[in-house]
Amino acid sequence: MTPPIIAAAGPLLSRYEVVFCDVWGVMHNGRKAYAEAGAALVRFRAEGGTVILVSNAPVPAAGVERVLEKTGVRRDAWDAIVSSGDIALGHIAEKGYRRMHWVGPSKRDYALYVRLQAPSAALSEADAIVCTGLVDDRNETVADYRALIEEGVARALPFVCANPDLVVDVGAVQLVCAGSIATEYERLGGEVFWAGKPHPVAYETALARAAELRGSTPGLSRILAIGDAVRTDLAAAQGLGVDGLFIAAGIHRGEVLADSEIDPARLAALFDPPGTPAAIAAMTHLRW
Repeated sequence: MTPPIIAAAGPLLSRYEVVFCDVWGVMHNGRKAYAEAGAALVRFRAEGGTVILVSNAPVPAAGVERVLEKTGVRRDAWDAIVSSGDIALGHIAEKGYRRMHWVGPSKRDYALYVRLQAPSAALSEADAIVCTGLVDDRNETVADYRALIEEGVARALPFVCANPDLVVDVGAVQLVCAGSIATEYERLGGEVFWAGKPHPVAYETALARAAELRGSTPGLSRILAIGDAVRTDLAAAQGLGVDGLFIAAGIHRGEVLADSEIDPARLAALFDPPGTPAAIAAMTHLRW
């Protein structure tokens, strides 16, 4: 079902107590903050709302906050951050994995890797694989990891995907993420733990954090999820049973925008296929 297009989110936001908001594609584009999005969440908080940023970034919350600061997102726009990196680290600790084979740029994602108990183990000696992304996401593709995937599946190694996104926009460039490797690993029969949206652990963690901050668990009808990705953000909202607001200028911008505005026919083409997660409304950028 095609969501209605709105120009201002203020009247919609006023119906909710809690917002679960995506970061990359809603709050910033990887290089620069969307100022109106930050201002909208500041106003929502000023009226008594609670904002939980829910990011599929493969680093702990402190790393997400550093990127928010670097891109210029205002600090008073959120109450707490739930990150895939923290979820992945929690899962690794719970399972007791000690010898992890690392897949990803260890310098970029140092904040996660430094929290593991040991350096990267050879695949032949590993208990599991942890993946934060492609080592060189500007030049590599999933095909470059085919041998690793096949060996890991053959050895029945659990695969911890610390970023379930398939791709991410960095400015005008779209880069492949860890979720693309994990998808192929799972397709070949491997066991994958998905440490983020659209899987239940992400919004369940956000719900628990909102309950801590507010002193009680908010009703699902009082929660709005905001995101730019149908596959992750809106699917996670549907899975928890909360409303979702679609931001069109993010990952799907090439599919739904024309002259920087939402094209109704293109929006319908994105949302009308059977099984597509629904949105209560759509807007180009988040603004009050």
